[in-house]
Amino acid sequence: MSLSMANDFSVERKTPVLSRDFSSLSLQQAAEMLAARSLPPVDQWHPERSGDSHMEIMADGRWFHEGGEIKRPAMVQLFSTILRREADGSYALVTPAERQSIIVHDLPFRAVELKSEGQGKTRKLVFRLNTDELVMAGADHPLSFGPDTDVPDPRLHVRGPLGNGLSARLDRAIYYELIDMALADAADAPDRQDAPSIWSNGAAFSLGGA
Repeated sequence: MSLSMANDFSVERKTPVLSRDFSSLSLQQAAEMLAARSLPPVDQWHPERSGDSHMEIMADGRWFHEGGEIKRPAMVQLFSTILRREADGSYALVTPAERQSIIVHDLPFRAVELKSEGQGKTRKLVFRLNTDELVMAGADHPLSFGPDTDVPDPRLHVRGPLGNGLSARLDRAIYYELIDMALADAADAPDRQDAPSIWSNGAAFSLGGA
């Protein structure tokens, strides 16, 4: 059914989409936007009708439909709110009326910008995704870096069930920025013997694997 899903989807939504430059946003303003977030309950929808959206999300975060790039940010933002990862690891666009498969080549989102406030255990990290959605890392939105430090797999859990939800790939510059923060924090605690960790919103995430 292709892009007609956008016309069929009439559920009111509120997402923390930016109306101003992320770099000028304070952490308090970001927190207020996150608190106001209301996303469609896609995990509660189980429509009988299904099909193929003929859409795919490339590794660099661009969305395509039937071979052509979707260049309207508002359209990408809309589709991203009805994206769901299925139990078998595949992805689908879901409305109350229909479920359509979509190909995701790496992860469905990319974290493209980072704001940090505080240091060590008091630090809070807010990420801007390529869809302009904001996510604060923490226990509900953990960071992970993969088991192999030689081949890092940096990602941020965005939403859905932990372990099988939607995640964002951290851009390389953000990954290195987090490493610098973690090493600076470790330098302030020279007696620590474990791998460097980065804290956000009360949760610690090891950069040494896991």
